[in-house]
Amino acid sequence: MLHLPLSRAQLNRQAELRTDEKQRQELEKSGIFYGFFDGKFIVAGEKLRQFTRSEKPPVETETYFLGVDGSGTGHFLWHFLAEISGDYIFQSLRTIARSLSAQEIGIAVQGQGLALWHATHPHCARCAEVTEVADGGYVRKCKAGHQHHPRTDPAVIVLVKDSSDRILLGHQSSWDEGRFSTFAGFVEPGESFEAAVIREVHEEAGVVASEMTYLGSQPWPFPASVMIAFEALVQDPESARPDGVEITEIGWWSREELKRDIASGKVRLPPSISVARAMINRWYGPTHREDLSGKESWR
Repeated sequence: MLHLPLSRAQLNRQAELRTDEKQRQELEKSGIFYGFFDGKFIVAGEKLRQFTRSEKPPVETETYFLGVDGSGTGHFLWHFLAEISGDYIFQSLRTIARSLSAQEIGIAVQGQGLALWHATHPHCARCAEVTEVADGGYVRKCKAGHQHHPRTDPAVIVLVKDSSDRILLGHQSSWDEGRFSTFAGFVEPGESFEAAVIREVHEEAGVVASEMTYLGSQPWPFPASVMIAFEALVQDPESARPDGVEITEIGWWSREELKRDIASGKVRLPPSISVARAMINRWYGPTHREDLSGKESWR
């Protein structure tokens, strides 16, 4: 299994407390709070800045209960609904992820996933009435009593290999030149993960996945995905072709070829916090992994 950098949550979410407002308020008295606005966290250096309840800025805010740590301390996210003034520095999760501790990573991916869902669901999808936060941030309710829950969209992500142990990478039409990654796509209704792997690889790269190995999963709150990682073997590498719409360029790389093209700047790989990069690193091997440390791109 892959060791995935964003799959390191350490808080006990204690879901039973989400409906216990009295107990949550008790936890808030000595709790730790984090600030989030417009897709970014308040930071101190390269870490999440921590606040006490009394330090809350005077702006409209939604508060979400994240869980309890090993010492029994509650952790909460302040989602500011308006810009705040003062001595605050904001950074995106993409920017600070590499410097966060395991506990902070878990807090950040959980908090961002919740905040972005709330920001895009102010109205009930059934009756269009305004919704309000309930159950510590895990429900939105309208006046008619309809409940809505945070969504997570599963997506498969696949490292395609051939019998010579080369890997197939693709370039999306919307990306900067030289940016390559593995193949990925959302799981469709009524579809298994394995079926999604076969469909996505064939749609994007024209090859047929005949063997698959599950490697692990990782939350990816950009805005609301969980990435399910597979490695797939294909027997017909010569049939590989881009779909010409989403994927405009593909190529097979051996380890030496990838090392060469990264060194020359011809290829830029996904960032170290991504599932795609973890899969490529695993294939490349643990020795001389610094060979892959060229300029990164995002997937």
